[in-house]
Amino acid sequence: MVDDNAALVDNLAEVLGDVGYLVHQAGTCAAARVAAKAGFDVALVDLRLPDGDGTSLALDLKTEYPDSQVVLLTGHASTESAAAAVRAGAFAYLVKPTPPHDLLLTVEQAVQRVRLVGEGRELARRAQRAEKLAAVGALSAGLSHEIKNPLNAAALQLTVLERRLKRVPNLPPDIFEPLVIVQSEIRRLSDFLDEFLQFARPREAARAASDAAEVARTVVNLLEPQASAAHLKLQLHVDTAAVPLRADTARLQQALVNLVLNAIQATPAGGWIRLSLRAEPPDVVFTVEDSGPGIPEHLREKIFEPFFTTKHSGSGLGLPMVHSVARQHGGSIVVETGEQGGARMVLRFPAHTDE
Repeated sequence: MVDDNAALVDNLAEVLGDVGYLVHQAGTCAAARVAAKAGFDVALVDLRLPDGDGTSLALDLKTEYPDSQVVLLTGHASTESAAAAVRAGAFAYLVKPTPPHDLLLTVEQAVQRVRLVGEGRELARRAQRAEKLAAVGALSAGLSHEIKNPLNAAALQLTVLERRLKRVPNLPPDIFEPLVIVQSEIRRLSDFLDEFLQFARPREAARAASDAAEVARTVVNLLEPQASAAHLKLQLHVDTAAVPLRADTARLQQALVNLVLNAIQATPAGGWIRLSLRAEPPDVVFTVEDSGPGIPEHLREKIFEPFFTTKHSGSGLGLPMVHSVARQHGGSIVVETGEQGGARMVLRFPAHTDE
């Protein structure tokens, strides 16, 4: 709420607060721009402010925060001010003093518009993801036969060649170096193809009662050598000794491995990665946090899309696979900013119950 009439602001804030709205107050354009950075759904803006014009502020807010809505307030209604409100992209135009019923109705409608815009964007993202998944599924049908089988055959023949060369006396040691490089590249391609096929044709989750704490410990033990080699400290925090979970343990473990590996690759030497586990009924919550640079806000909507990656050699399938595992279990994954500005990935799974 942006108005330099403190008494009016207090009264309207009380009316809105009584029905559950969280209201922040600003008396100037400059203060409003600072407050808006924390995010808002609806801005109530007076037309006349000490350091500027409310319509200009409304236009700036709509430009910078297009998903939010702005309602303009004025004590001096006129055709010109109404037209200025329209040009500024205002959702509504109210005359002060505004009856509480009109205020609450307008704010409720503005909030509904905000929700609809957000839902529309989410539906568009889901449709785009579905299109990519359909393309992935069609592509995967021929990959196993056309690529996997020749790769396996090549790997087998290289192994045979290596054994024959080792039986030849007095060969120089460096003769095996090209062979080792080719074998390494074939393994890398094979691993990528396995990851792709696993994502494109996921099997149904085989859920069973699991100990979430044991899964977390297994992941840390598995990746501790890799973290140490990168001069990173891999930590495990478990709030309770045993957290019951009904999940496909293998798929859950792979999802956590992907998250921790991403954190290892993103965190500079000398930093840390923390895998945490807590019970938060009705969910079990895994958190992977690091001391790295974090994930920029504009990329957070994209990182779960198939094939999107910021790495030079990444497949762009690791995080989509994690997202797929979470959805298969009725859970979710979100990206947050950690305590030191790094990435915090929050993976939620429904807890196991006896019902």
